[in-house]
Amino acid sequence: MPRLQDASPARDSAGFSAADADAFMRSETAKDGPFANIVGYSEGMQKVFSIIRRVADTDSTVILYGETGTGKEIIAKALHECSYRNCRPFIAINCGAIPENLLESELFGHVKGAFTGAVNSKPGKFELADGGTIFLDEIGDMSLDLQVKLLRVLETSTFEPVGGAKSIKVNVRVIAATHRDLEKAIQEGRFREDLYYRLHVIPVRLPPLRERKKDIPHLIGHFVTQFNLTKKMNITAVSPGASRCMEQYSWPGNVRELKNMMERLVVLKGEGTIEAEDLPPRFHTADTAPVNTPLIDISEGGICLNTAVEQFEKALILESLKKTQWVKNRAAKLLHLNRTTLVEKIKRHGLEQCVNH
Repeated sequence: MPRLQDASPARDSAGFSAADADAFMRSETAKDGPFANIVGYSEGMQKVFSIIRRVADTDSTVILYGETGTGKEIIAKALHECSYRNCRPFIAINCGAIPENLLESELFGHVKGAFTGAVNSKPGKFELADGGTIFLDEIGDMSLDLQVKLLRVLETSTFEPVGGAKSIKVNVRVIAATHRDLEKAIQEGRFREDLYYRLHVIPVRLPPLRERKKDIPHLIGHFVTQFNLTKKMNITAVSPGASRCMEQYSWPGNVRELKNMMERLVVLKGEGTIEAEDLPPRFHTADTAPVNTPLIDISEGGICLNTAVEQFEKALILESLKKTQWVKNRAAKLLHLNRTTLVEKIKRHGLEQCVNH
């Protein structure tokens, strides 16, 4: 039976079984403190962990660079938990998700009567995070006006609430994050250069999942175990074919996409083995093929592209028909074709006798 990927970094993509799930989770939770539930055996993630441990207690400002879904907030929380501030608040705010006219109040608070609807005074995130850490996600989406006010907080540790005249002093560590190229944003006039240098003290790049192929089997095992527990399901294995498809996929949504898909697979399958055919269609396209693996060897004498394409199409159609016991409707679905289109192609390739066999 295929086996569950355990926590050993030496494992290959041979699939996994529930027998190793408990051992996997024990090894995960046995890791030290804040990194207990972060799966990251790849070289890129090990570098991230090393930097976080070194700078945790320095109070230096950290900025995390990474694509959407790479786990920037999770790493920010781990950094906070590694620091001496871990008994104080960790406050996160997504600067790109809040309208500009509300973001200033969210960050710095407001006094009663500061604007229509301000019936009471309200503390902002910086005040709530006093003594702890504030995580400013998507800092690259902040307006230039707010960037000026944020720069002052970083320089003086003071700010005024919206509508207020009295300065408030705070002791807060700032961790920022963005998926944008801030140097390009500076050149385009969308980000202040002085704020960039204030934030760019300890830059940390989080690698996208496509650069962390070594971690994918372990992440699969981690999420299957997690969702078996939280959703009360009984997935006992992931087949070698399914595991291979997931390792070869490019994961544009990174770890978040993988987590969401594993939840979907575990819930919909419910029990037993997750097979390759349980995966969404995008996992069965050329995008999942290894980048450096040619489909056809081209000899020194060259090859006729049109002939090769025809032969490849014929082989795909024949394989889909075999896989579906020669049922044209099902074969058409596998190939993402209309039934009539598939029938025309069957005739063109002379496969009627195979179908009627």
